[in-house]
Amino acid sequence: MSMLSNAELIRRVPLFTMITSDQGILLSGAVGKQRFKRGETIVEQGEQAHSLFLILAGRARVVMTDRQSREVILATLRPGDYVGEMSLIDNEPHSASVVAEIQTDVLILGRAEFERCLNQNVSMAQAVMRGLVLRLRQANEKIGSLALLNVYGRVAKVLMGYAVPEGDHQLVIREKMSRQDIAKMVGASREMVSRVMRDFEEQGFIETGEGGFITLTERRASPR
Repeated sequence: MSMLSNAELIRRVPLFTMITSDQGILLSGAVGKQRFKRGETIVEQGEQAHSLFLILAGRARVVMTDRQSREVILATLRPGDYVGEMSLIDNEPHSASVVAEIQTDVLILGRAEFERCLNQNVSMAQAVMRGLVLRLRQANEKIGSLALLNVYGRVAKVLMGYAVPEGDHQLVIREKMSRQDIAKMVGASREMVSRVMRDFEEQGFIETGEGGFITLTERRASPR
């Protein structure tokens, strides 16, 4: 983790862009920094929250596990994202775990400081509310996809969601995604996802390059 001061790190977090200088000074003495290695758990499903975790660098996945140890990947968190606010607000245990996908650096803000920020800064409270609404909309969209789209449609939706524009008429997924990961995102078996990906490749919708990068061509995959 770089040797930036807490105050400098705080200014890099979008959630804190609206706080005053005095609040920033107070926060700089209240936050802690922690580094998580790949595979380490940042937040544990079923445990009570005591802090807000803000992603500074790296990448983490939000995972829900049932009693049979089956996993569903709900979201991917990147720098600027945060987690733990729902449990801090309603005092309920975390509904999912957050696991570092690669080495991930976070800022940790305790409950008391988080509540003080919300009480003293209306803009920050509104930002948290907007974040909660966004997560609710994303959850509704995921539920709708599971209910209304077949596996081909759900896989196509995931690929489009992770792809970024590159060159002419191309979308590229630079983050390596295993078939098992995609299966956990769409609620299907790994074998079914492998079949769907193979069909997409044969039809020219996608191309898998060296390093596992996936290119989506102008003929984008569409639900069957």
